[in-house]
Amino acid sequence: MVFNNAPIVFFDFDNTITCADVLGAVIERFSINDEWKPAEAAWRSGQIGSRECLEIQLKGVRVKREKLIRLITGIPIDHSFVKLLRYLNQNQIPFMIVSDSFSWLIRTVLNHHGIHDVPIFANRLEFDRDRLVPSFPFLSPDCSKCAHCKKIHLLKNAGKTRIYIGDGISDVCPAMEAEIVFAKGDLAQYLECKGRSYFPFQGLETVHDFFLNRFAI
Repeated sequence: MVFNNAPIVFFDFDNTITCADVLGAVIERFSINDEWKPAEAAWRSGQIGSRECLEIQLKGVRVKREKLIRLITGIPIDHSFVKLLRYLNQNQIPFMIVSDSFSWLIRTVLNHHGIHDVPIFANRLEFDRDRLVPSFPFLSPDCSKCAHCKKIHLLKNAGKTRIYIGDGISDVCPAMEAEIVFAKGDLAQYLECKGRSYFPFQGLETVHDFFLNRFAI
């Protein structure tokens, strides 16, 4: 497959690079009540946006930094992620992680696995004793669904062949903007309903093989 425009790759994080939902594990393990559950249900049904959902969810979390680090660094990442990054770097294909989770969580997990210097665009997280305080530097006035509408990063790279890899509801906005989409889970179901073409994947080995065997630049 040959493209006239230079490629750029956008990775979701939870359940795409990682083998589990890191933020979901944090909320489920360290919440002091169950108020996060109806908030998540309301978000999934489209009644509230992810910013409101995340604020409600983190309001009930109580955890010290060291205990949080122990939990999230125990979550494995896709075994092909490092190999894929190596290929992209060797072929000078730019990439970034775009997430509606939090950059501190993402960076901590990646550093634990020896992965550094990956561009990350995500929400922010600060510690106030045993509380997690979120902030949202990438809020878009044009999107009421997302705390971080990842579509904005694809729009900044218009004119390139934009390749998006994701699995969830928060991936819908950027996936609909991308030229090529790798999808699984809720994202794949959404694209099926919309009649939007995509490449199904379960692990990043599929994406690596796509580049290795089909992507000529």
